[in-house]
Amino acid sequence: MPIQSITGTLSAMPILQPQKSPQTPYEAQQSFSAILNDAIHKVDHTQKISDQFTTKLIKGEDVDLHNVMIAAQKASIALNATVEMRNKVVEAYQEIIRMPV
Repeated sequence: MPIQSITGTLSAMPILQPQKSPQTPYEAQQSFSAILNDAIHKVDHTQKISDQFTTKLIKGEDVDLHNVMIAAQKASIALNATVEMRNKVVEAYQEIIRMPV
């Protein structure tokens, strides 16, 4: 790939500005809470889509089997990732609790 084509692409990209970090622990907590809440809602949405595809397949509606399987795998991976994230958070919490004061 010629370098000129890459240069044109880079010039079209917006300049990334560093994000302002939260000023207080309360703001940081709210930011983390919002991110966690959004992630959980996305996992829930993925599960619902998988359920809808599965229900359509069971009812005999016109749905491709591979779409059902892809949706089911996406839901499974999202749920497994969420469980692993929870396990890591619990593990980190337990490690903090074990620290001497």
